Amino acid sequence: MLQKIRQKLTGWVALTVLGVIGLSFVFVGGANFATIGSNYAAQVDGIDIGIGQFEAAYRERLQSNPQLAALPEDYRLRLRTNILEQLIQQRVIDNYLDEAGIRVSDQQLTDIVHRIPEFQVDGNFNRETYETLLAQNGIEPAQYEASRKVAMRRLQLQLAIRGSSVVPPSGYRRFLNLAFEHRIVTTAAITAAAVAGEINVTDEMITSFYDDNVAMFNLPETADIEYVEILRDAVAADVRVTEEQLQEYYELNKDGYEQDEQRQARHILILFDDDEAGAEIVADEMLTRVRAGEFFAELARQYSKDGGTSANGGDLGALTRTQMPDALGDAVFAMQEGEVEGPVKGDFGFHIVRLDRILESGPLPYEQVRASLLTELQEQEADGLFLELERKLSNALFDAVDIRVLAEAVGGEVQTVAGFARDSAEPFAANPLAVDAIFGPTVLSGVQLSEVTELSVSRTVVFSVIKHNEATRDALDNVRDQIVTTLTGNQSEDLMAGRARQMLDAIEAGEDFVAAAVSVGAEVAAPAVMRRDTADADQFVAVAIFTALKPTQGNPTLGSTRNDAGEYTVYSLDAVIAGRPESIPLAERDAGKVQLVDQVGIGDFNAFVQALRANAEIIINEDALAAQDRFQ
Repeated sequence: MLQKIRQKLTGWVALTVLGVIGLSFVFVGGANFATIGSNYAAQVDGIDIGIGQFEAAYRERLQSNPQLAALPEDYRLRLRTNILEQLIQQRVIDNYLDEAGIRVSDQQLTDIVHRIPEFQVDGNFNRETYETLLAQNGIEPAQYEASRKVAMRRLQLQLAIRGSSVVPPSGYRRFLNLAFEHRIVTTAAITAAAVAGEINVTDEMITSFYDDNVAMFNLPETADIEYVEILRDAVAADVRVTEEQLQEYYELNKDGYEQDEQRQARHILILFDDDEAGAEIVADEMLTRVRAGEFFAELARQYSKDGGTSANGGDLGALTRTQMPDALGDAVFAMQEGEVEGPVKGDFGFHIVRLDRILESGPLPYEQVRASLLTELQEQEADGLFLELERKLSNALFDAVDIRVLAEAVGGEVQTVAGFARDSAEPFAANPLAVDAIFGPTVLSGVQLSEVTELSVSRTVVFSVIKHNEATRDALDNVRDQIVTTLTGNQSEDLMAGRARQMLDAIEAGEDFVAAAVSVGAEVAAPAVMRRDTADADQFVAVAIFTALKPTQGNPTLGSTRNDAGEYTVYSLDAVIAGRPESIPLAERDAGKVQLVDQVGIGDFNAFVQALRANAEIIINEDALAAQDRFQ
């Protein structure tokens, strides 16, 4: 199997999809724990997973789903354990790839990046668009390209293992027999309405429930707060950059916008279709006609099969060598201006190419990089202004006892929140740093303002507590309706379950299914044929029926289950009819097999990663894992 994997890892099919493997599975065991003096979150075969890397992954998860930060402490520890496990699994994959000598070349990376639609203009890769989009997301090109290489390597391994999986015909037939199995079933529904008349909730029961469930009705500790914040986005919105500033910035930094040599060429593409030899003959004819003096652009408009350039006379535009990585690029960058070459064999057909112009390397023209310059200069100005505001806030805090003094110092406003609790999501996106600052002893007591608290790289806040509200128990009158609803539901549940048992006992004693249903007030449905993929089936009932034992001759399988409505269904499984693969259209069968093979492949990949992890020497820093109250 490993030989097949290695062969597939070198195939181009592995490079046609760009993305990062999302490892969400978690394995347990097989790790030693170190807790004293370690500066790593985990070690995998001697290679560190740094605390900074781990905390950055944790921060990213919280920012993408702020509700996670409001989870109780033990759940947040589970989340951190899950994230560290994912990093460990990524590390064992990377170690395996290193040992196997699997690499992604610069050329392969270029090929993939150039195909990403977001980086293209009019169907062609555009470097300015590429750099601008990355800058808007705070990513350096080198950082992005390095991460893409890592992702591509991991994806090659996953695709190679998935592509090596096999499902034999006999196994697929058994799968179809089960997947398209029919089950004939009779059901009877016991509804809440049928037992409603027997429910009785008394004052004594309400009081007893309230007394027995003290924690259920506790009101959380809260604080009424005031705060002053500075937002980088608000600062950035006020930044204005003049044309003179842009020009000056360009002159100072134009060496940073060096471009490689570019060449502008035209081509005529003749596709192989199903006749490569015939395509080459046509390409030879095009070359002869060009060299005989016919207009290249006109021939391209009439005969070229490149839909992106034919309307423009085959003009490929000005491109660098890295933007033309294939045989066409080899030809263009070996030609002289005005020269015509061909046929050049490419991946899809033959090219006749003419080099129109050679553009020397050097700084990109101002107009071509103006948008990038503007974004970069605005970001710098915004960063500077934001840092200056933070300094003003910090300086004002040194002597301030009134939060309004701080607001005046930074030109902000004092905002208020009543009843802020530890699990409140807004207005701080469930940020644990805000909770720690507000509920710190000195701030909570109202003795002093909080420290300057950076909730993120773009939001800084100072808090003041107006009033601290201790945790209390809600009054019985306030929760009476809630208790009545709970007691009513409990009684209804017990009564419906009791009637289901009563009906099953009657059937086992020899009573007819319908008669037994009538005796308990159940609503009987006509016998029905169920399939696993029945769209409108009650999911609870379907699971119960398709996990029930098959009936024997004359002895149906009986059972009961809660249904989608929260009520009860009693069922009689009368017969099971195996699926017939030959009755399924061939196209559906083929598509189903592809899906099944891929599912098996995913399982194989997960098992492969689990095996790598089991054989690795893993040390986990328990202190780093448990430090969950704030980002390190």
